[in-house]
Amino acid sequence: MENTFDLIIIGSGPGGYVAAIRASQLGMNVAIVERESLGGICLNWGCIPTKALLKSAQVFNYINHSEDYGISVSGAKADFTSVIKRSRDVANGMSKGVQFLMKKNKITVIDGEGSLARGKKVVVTDKDGKKKEYDAPHIIIATGGRSNALPHIPIDGKTVIGYRKAMSLDKQPKKMLVIGAGAIGVEFAYFYNSMGTEVTVVEFMENGLLPREDKDVSKEITKVLGKTGINVMVNASVESVEKKGKSVLVKVKSRKDDKITEIKCDVVLSATGVKPNTENIGLEALGIKTEKGLIQVDEFYRTNVSGIYAIGDVTPGAALAHVASAEGIICVEKIAGHHPDPMDYNNIPACTYCSPEVASVGYTEAQAKEKGYELKVGKFPFSASGKASASGAKEGFVKVIYDAKYGELLGAHMVGSNVTEMIAEIVAARKLETTGNEILKAVHPHPTMSEAVMEATAAAFDEVIHL
Repeated sequence: MENTFDLIIIGSGPGGYVAAIRASQLGMNVAIVERESLGGICLNWGCIPTKALLKSAQVFNYINHSEDYGISVSGAKADFTSVIKRSRDVANGMSKGVQFLMKKNKITVIDGEGSLARGKKVVVTDKDGKKKEYDAPHIIIATGGRSNALPHIPIDGKTVIGYRKAMSLDKQPKKMLVIGAGAIGVEFAYFYNSMGTEVTVVEFMENGLLPREDKDVSKEITKVLGKTGINVMVNASVESVEKKGKSVLVKVKSRKDDKITEIKCDVVLSATGVKPNTENIGLEALGIKTEKGLIQVDEFYRTNVSGIYAIGDVTPGAALAHVASAEGIICVEKIAGHHPDPMDYNNIPACTYCSPEVASVGYTEAQAKEKGYELKVGKFPFSASGKASASGAKEGFVKVIYDAKYGELLGAHMVGSNVTEMIAEIVAARKLETTGNEILKAVHPHPTMSEAVMEATAAAFDEVIHL
């Protein structure tokens, strides 16, 4: 029957479309329901287009500092409209790529908004309001998330915007205030500051930018980005946002002394996290358990209702594209009767694509101490790296954390050029239960930024050469 499938997936983001492809590879007849564009937020309004924006910012910064490399360039200007257009073109190209993958893997794409119904059914409402029912013994919810907002500062799309609007503004703001110093807030702060916007970042926690990273990382990136002109206000809260003529008046309160600072800007970006898209998809009708809006699942992403699964941002855990993709693969392999290992959520890399970049995996130093480990900690600054000096990228460091007893690699934390590429070495090493001695004896190519991993390990074991 044309309306019956082995598996229906609601949502085509990096969780949904990857799960669909893997399920098709395993012989399932798969349908995927999408209300907007294939690829979801990640490909269309998240990971990919933001990286295109950040690349433009990086190129502009290179040009503005070309004399550092012995090259003179004059009259360089950033065309904000063209920068935004390039980002949208990249996103559109990636979405078309997912369309190709759906056809290649013989996956049925159903346009419309999907919701669950009793009897293992999905009701899809198209853009004209027409409804059609589909059924499958297995249904995966992969509806993703959207910008979160503080209760007293709602996103209106004009005065207060979310990340989606931030990457498609018609006009570059002269002044912007960013609420939240997590990865989203820091990336947009870096982009707009690089383009010439005066940026203020307000963070509730006191550690600095990226407050959930290792303290050394947070301290370093706050110092480096502060030097670029970004105004960082930590241990502070935004009390109110009020439209004043063509400007926006923001009142920020210090949590240390309750002092109120008034800041005028053109727009406020709310970057306080991600809210799951779990409303109006039939969870209540089926009795699917949720907690604080998140769908509760087991280690193979099964909900409390047989045949219904959930992956990605709608479930507890890090709202990251690569997490959703991995969860989708594990989920469908289990459905197909395979025996996948459950996800190790302590070996998930986190990356922030400002410049310098930030990347981490595993325990922070504080977390490892809380777990009772006796530690060997090594740190190697890029200022001592030949490749970093040659590249003009001496800011940052690699920090590695080992268990002193067995040499187990507990975590790594990096700030620097291209560290989002380097972190994969640590992820693979931890997956293989590699020890510090093995990292130390693995010959790293010279000159590279990746040598810093070996050098930091050498520092942890009192064998460092280049410090």
